Amino acid sequence: HVQLVESGGGSVQAGGSLRLSCVASGFTYSNQGWFRQVPGKEREGVAAVADDGSTTYADSVKGRFTISQDSPNNRLYLQMNMLKPEDTAMYYCAAADRYLRTSRRLSAPYYDYWGQGTQVTVSS
Repeated sequence: HVQLVESGGGSVQAGGSLRLSCVASGFTYSNQGWFRQVPGKEREGVAAVADDGSTTYADSVKGRFTISQDSPNNRLYLQMNMLKPEDTAMYYCAAADRYLRTSRRLSAPYYDYWGQGTQVTVSS
């Protein structure tokens, strides 16, 4: 049974921090990523990590967010620091079962599996 389950979302004031977690089960994968979406907008790639450990970040979060993985335990994390109101969104964990070139790692259509999402709200 393929499953991705996120946790760690919540409400925080601007400048604060949150750590999102995702647990994967039931499949193997080569790339994992975090995406976010607000109502009326397309899902946006935030950060991604390949099975070789290489990472990719959206320009809007560089220097503030860090993606990491605990491969033996099938866990993915997103440490979010210096949060801004514009970071408010539903955050999704995703996985791709094939290797993605760097230019595709923040593109949602290339991912095969998705979690249900966890809400992050940042107030000013």
